[in-house]
Amino acid sequence: MSKRTLPADPPVEPATKPGEKLQKVLARAGLGSRREMERWIEDGRIAINGKTATLGDRVDEGTRIAVDGRNLDPAPAVQTRCILYHKPVGEVCSRKDPEGRRTVFERLPKLKSGRWISIGRLDFNTSGLLLFTTDGDLANALMHPSSNIEREYMVRVMGKVEMDMLHRMVEGVMLEDGIARFTDITDAGGEGINHWFYVVIMEGRNREVRRLWESQGLTVSRLKRVRYGEVFIPPRVKQGQWAEMEPAEIKSLYRMANLPMKEVKRNTPREREVMERQFGKRQGRGVAKKGSTRKPRAPR
Repeated sequence: MSKRTLPADPPVEPATKPGEKLQKVLARAGLGSRREMERWIEDGRIAINGKTATLGDRVDEGTRIAVDGRNLDPAPAVQTRCILYHKPVGEVCSRKDPEGRRTVFERLPKLKSGRWISIGRLDFNTSGLLLFTTDGDLANALMHPSSNIEREYMVRVMGKVEMDMLHRMVEGVMLEDGIARFTDITDAGGEGINHWFYVVIMEGRNREVRRLWESQGLTVSRLKRVRYGEVFIPPRVKQGQWAEMEPAEIKSLYRMANLPMKEVKRNTPREREVMERQFGKRQGRGVAKKGSTRKPRAPR
């Protein structure tokens, strides 16, 4: 009796293709969130190795990526670099402005690979602390609404400020895009119709600080961000100047983002020279230590 030959088992396909998901690489390069990048891929805006990309494509270091016909130089996955910038009033946070206004990116050090990604934004009439990184994963995690990171502002208000107004802004005010509130308000003094306050907010919605005060019939005449999480704006960094963040400060950003720390890529000697030249003379800059964060008390 002859033996029946059984068909050979089909070859086992690997569970996943090698490389990283295309949308993850695009998000890390600072183009947007992974979900936004998926829409870009679906819209045919992304090409890999000269062909239109599709959802599910994976890429490695040798893959050529183009966005809207322009070659992309993805940021390295294993290294990070972070700087802080003291934004003056009159600059926009976009890379290019159709009205020809100065952008915050114009004063930053040039990169040979990757690009600077802004961690959040400040509007045209707001000054103060703005952070930049080359790690898109870090930027996206810190900007996600679930991050709950404190942002502290110094604000000058025009008008008579009543205690019940402060109570309402701490308890929560309904704005056109939902409930908004300050977690802390501290009276910083002032005379006449102008009064200064420090306020802390946990979100980064558009013009949220200004809109909260406006909801009480008051006008914000000056607004400056002085702190983002554990990072304060250093006194020596004046408007229009930038400074390299120390490893301890960068570590605090990754801790706030709940991401593993990456290797810190140091700036070049030339960049250090340019940075120090801004300040006029060499001087150390301390790192804000845990427990040193000033906690303004909410009105009662």
